[in-house]
Amino acid sequence: MNIQKSFDKQVQGAVYVVPTPIGNLEDITFRALKILKSAAVIAAEDTRNTRKLLSHFEISTPLISYHEHNKESREKQLLDRIDNGELVAIVSDAGMPAISDPGYELVQAAIEADQSVIVLPGANAALCALVGSGLPSAEFHFYGFLPRKKKDKATELGQLSSLKATLLFYESPYRLKDTLKVMHEQLGNRQIVVARELTKKFEEYARGTVEELLLWAEEKELKGEFCLVVEGTSEVSVVENELWWSHLSIIDHVTHYIDEEGLSSKDAIKRAATERNMAKRDVYQAFHVDNT
Repeated sequence: MNIQKSFDKQVQGAVYVVPTPIGNLEDITFRALKILKSAAVIAAEDTRNTRKLLSHFEISTPLISYHEHNKESREKQLLDRIDNGELVAIVSDAGMPAISDPGYELVQAAIEADQSVIVLPGANAALCALVGSGLPSAEFHFYGFLPRKKKDKATELGQLSSLKATLLFYESPYRLKDTLKVMHEQLGNRQIVVARELTKKFEEYARGTVEELLLWAEEKELKGEFCLVVEGTSEVSVVENELWWSHLSIIDHVTHYIDEEGLSSKDAIKRAATERNMAKRDVYQAFHVDNT
């Protein structure tokens, strides 16, 4: 068990998770600027991008790279500095670190080392897109970037197809058309909103059905970063989807997807867990351990 009192006077070093603007520099908070100025070091996904941000706000705090390829070697250095009472700020190129960006592992390592992790509020593209979409926001499921390969993408979307929650995805302009096609195959012709270049000069929302958005994407040159907001399934289809497996045990449910649809045990477990609204580890336990 871990109890953190973030602003206890005895607390010295800490990791500050600092969101940065996703486009419009005016979206940075006063508190974020204060932390970036007072930190001993800033761990940045790309020091070149972060240096431009710091230069704009006349901040001279030292930078250190922290990205997908060096995060393991950097963690010990950063944790040692925190142990010595220093404040370490972590930023990604845009938005909230650890959300489809580096940061999760450092946060986890700091918690395991009984060090304070203090998260600042700030810009996030997925939540901006969700609110601006006009689709239900009471319940949503953030996925991030789908796999690049069509088969893997179809598998993931198939596992999400029974969720009533609004679905949130990130996508690049180079894969948007293919992703919309696979969504049509796996999710049907649902309502969808594609948000582009959020907070920037060319911000754009395209709202309609998947078929309409496919035509829209075919007719224009796609640029920028995209957020996709897709309506969840209807309650009727959830009931229908649940009925077919309701008589099966967890083992038989997973085995069905392996034998009938040719999924790997890993993918079959993920789909069964989604449909049963269970943690994947619990389905894994039932299938691999109880089935021995």
